[in-house]
Amino acid sequence: MVMASSLFFMWGFLTCLNDILIPHLKNIFDLNYFEVMFVQFAFFSAYFVFGVPAGKLVESIGYKKSMIVGLVVMAAGAFLFIPAANAPSFGLFLAALVVLAAGITCLQVSANPFVSILGPPATAASRLNLTQAFNSLGTTIAPKVGGVLILSAAAITVEQMHLLSPAALHAYRLQEASSVKMPYLCIGLVLIALAVSLALFRFPETTEPAAHSHVDSSDSIWQHKRLLMAVVGIFVYVGAEVSIGSFLINYFSQPDTGNLSLKTAASLVSVYWGGAMVGRFFGSALLQRIDSAKLLACAAMVASLLVACSMLTHNHVAVASMLAVGLFNSVMFPSIFTLGIAGLGPLTGKGSGLLIAAIVGGAIIPVVQGHIADVIGIHHAFFLPVICYLYIAVFGYLSRGTDSMTAPASAA
Repeated sequence: MVMASSLFFMWGFLTCLNDILIPHLKNIFDLNYFEVMFVQFAFFSAYFVFGVPAGKLVESIGYKKSMIVGLVVMAAGAFLFIPAANAPSFGLFLAALVVLAAGITCLQVSANPFVSILGPPATAASRLNLTQAFNSLGTTIAPKVGGVLILSAAAITVEQMHLLSPAALHAYRLQEASSVKMPYLCIGLVLIALAVSLALFRFPETTEPAAHSHVDSSDSIWQHKRLLMAVVGIFVYVGAEVSIGSFLINYFSQPDTGNLSLKTAASLVSVYWGGAMVGRFFGSALLQRIDSAKLLACAAMVASLLVACSMLTHNHVAVASMLAVGLFNSVMFPSIFTLGIAGLGPLTGKGSGLLIAAIVGGAIIPVVQGHIADVIGIHHAFFLPVICYLYIAVFGYLSRGTDSMTAPASAA
């Protein structure tokens, strides 16, 4: 659990750094909201492309080796940020993000079900929620670190950029892009060190929770309706969470919202992700006593109301209500994930691959919201996450009793 938690921390840290890259690259390359959201599109599309193949890799070489492969690929993606900054090229940044996300996909497909089967299925959501808390610790720290290291350079306005000569513009972009090189070089080295540590670490033997499952390994994964509903749930949850996190800095810097500087707004992103961290530590305890589906439905309903409140208000109320969404995001991913794979038995690996592939919602929904923000304004574009949370609330309500159904099973 300790080793797995360190892996959750790393991919949370790297995922949340995208929230810092978005305003940084938006300024460097003079992008609109729709264009800059291709940062998230490139990153989260990798989950869709590599999710199912990663599930097959886990079935072939096991959890531990799959995690090592994921870490090495993540390191390669981090190192690719250096030539992208040297160019500087928005396309190369996107390519580096795809490679980085491919490694994270492999890590998630192996680590999430591994944690789920380390104990009784009835408490799987609690265990996954605890490790997800360390994921949130990474997302909480990342905006602080990224804000200092990446957004430290003095950016100029779009109007000032248009007055620069082509040579001066290239020099400016080169100078601004260089701020990402040292952070991602250090990240790559840490990932290599983690891969070596993991290779030397002896994992316990595990078996899939098939003892009380009526699922045969030859069954089609597509006939399990709750799994398919959970796939949609992961899609809209990640899409909503990423959309909110991606727009927070620009949203809080708007005159009718917070009127904050980019660096100050970046520090508040840590509050958003910190709420998820706190919620997951408390949620791990709550899920020992409360049906995860019921808790999921309540959390999603409150989150939808908070986003709607932020849309309909201004200034401190709009800022505070949007930041509070992070607290209620906390229990959603582990609850949806464990409800989705509950009772799959030998199909758990394939089910995990489908659920991780559904993280592609983080690629599609932010881009859609970016287009909406360009048309009607960033303040009212958040109606899209509201719809996402309402679906999750319905899924949680319809999934009540799933924990008790799987409680008799056990795993080594």
